[in-house]
Amino acid sequence: MASPIIASLSWGQMKVQGSNLTYKDCKVWPGGSRAWDWRETGTEVPPSTVEYLQKQGINVRVLQTEQAVKEYNALVAQGVRVGGVFHSTC
Repeated sequence: MASPIIASLSWGQMKVQGSNLTYKDCKVWPGGSRAWDWRETGTEVPPSTVEYLQKQGINVRVLQTEQAVKEYNALVAQGVRVGGVFHSTC
């Protein structure tokens, strides 16, 4: 399954290809997406999380949302199976 394109991003609103929903914050992965409440985990990415993912062979990027969406969509366009967690109001 391919990762869905993030079709649009504006303050407080994100649209993902293949979903009729408008997300405030979302998680995307190959084959799907869902709403994400940043209060579940906060918006910081702990170094231990990055280290764990890297040890699993996963390339990790922690970026400001607009830049993250650009990089995510560029990877999707290259056919890379990619996932992300996006917060649209900071």
